[in-house]
Amino acid sequence: MGQTGGVLDPRFVFLAIALSVWGSWSYIRDTLRGTTVPHRVTWGLWGLEGLLAFAVEIQQGVGLTSAMTLALGLVPCLVFAASLTNPVATWKIDALDIVCGVISLTGLVVWASVHEATLALVSFTAADAVAGLPTFRKSWRDPSSETPRAFALGALNTLITVLTLKHLTTAGALFPGMICVSDTILTAVLVTRIGPRWRGELRGAS
Repeated sequence: MGQTGGVLDPRFVFLAIALSVWGSWSYIRDTLRGTTVPHRVTWGLWGLEGLLAFAVEIQQGVGLTSAMTLALGLVPCLVFAASLTNPVATWKIDALDIVCGVISLTGLVVWASVHEATLALVSFTAADAVAGLPTFRKSWRDPSSETPRAFALGALNTLITVLTLKHLTTAGALFPGMICVSDTILTAVLVTRIGPRWRGELRGAS
């Protein structure tokens, strides 16, 4: 991939971390208050993926940078735990949840077993994206059950992370880039409430 020359100073990554902490805290706080209803299938898979990635990085001696990966696993686990205090948190499993779970776990198996770095990264990124589909569906149906701020900050902090890269490589840009795109779309769905509006227009036309 191409070279950006570092659109932003690498130290902007600390701003990205601060935004990530703010967004995570907002989501956990709203979950504890009962105003946000996490989909436990999504957050459970995200937590599992982050912790597995951290374990592999520790085995490979990645070093300090693995702390960010640990955060990617711990935050979803905290959200999942917070959802247990919310009696209306989504836990009903249907066919889509099962399919997404199986595909996501399959992606994790491929990621953990292959020895080709790019294929492993693509598999991990795909697993993470598929795990988010139940939350996308829930957001379309019931945007009031989510915290748009958390996903908007997620899109912003990952965009900053990509812009600090001196070289736009697959290894550096694919995973944060995917999160940036998915969080941007999710934020738009939540803020515009397009799902209920679309269904209302369809009912009005029928």
